[in-house]
Amino acid sequence: MEEKRKKIEVCFTPGEYNYFKDEFEIVVVIDVLRATTAICAAFDNGIKSIIPVPTLEDALEYKKKGFLVGAERKGQIVEGFDFGNSPYSYMKEEFRGKEVVLTTTNGTKSIAAAKDADTVVIGALVNLDAMVDWLIKQNKNTLCLCSGWQDKFNLEDTICAGAISDALIATGDFTSIEDSSIAAKYLYQSAKDNYMGYLKSSSHRRRLRNLNLNKDVIYCLTPNTSNAIPILRDGKLYNQ
Repeated sequence: MEEKRKKIEVCFTPGEYNYFKDEFEIVVVIDVLRATTAICAAFDNGIKSIIPVPTLEDALEYKKKGFLVGAERKGQIVEGFDFGNSPYSYMKEEFRGKEVVLTTTNGTKSIAAAKDADTVVIGALVNLDAMVDWLIKQNKNTLCLCSGWQDKFNLEDTICAGAISDALIATGDFTSIEDSSIAAKYLYQSAKDNYMGYLKSSSHRRRLRNLNLNKDVIYCLTPNTSNAIPILRDGKLYNQ
């Protein structure tokens, strides 16, 4: 029975992805604060597609061609760009039906790292239940890739990954053996009744609070407000 179960594991940072990459058909990229949350918000608002790019140079090339381009570094909008990765940036009427380019400190770097996987999807707390239901239906070996903060471990992405893995394991069809996955599951179980309270002293929440972005934090840490399942196809994200 055991060998028929699919794997669900957690990778804490994109820097560790090479240790996992060849074992999984699906990679769920997670950047709760704020890139993957913003991507879900964009599709909820009717954006047609998102082109994630890892560097500011790439983003600038698209901007020169007339694309709508969002760029964030260290929590702030990069000078010369119109918006960053606040989910509220993507709730504008003029964005509906458009293609948007996005580069961020951590999230788009993780998407770039995972781009050669069979399937790359975008996960966050806002689409947690929708993502879990979709992954259960796929029934494939799945890796939750946390974006972390500049290749360092962070709490919010790990807790989200723990929530996904805990739900998949509960079906009986998935199993995990890595210590990272076990740690993520226990962190999630500790945090699940009060994400805001549990994460109040997390490094990136502090960073965003210092930038007066607490409204974003509340949005990002409120689960199950989105049914979006953003999937990477030919270098672009679409809502499946």
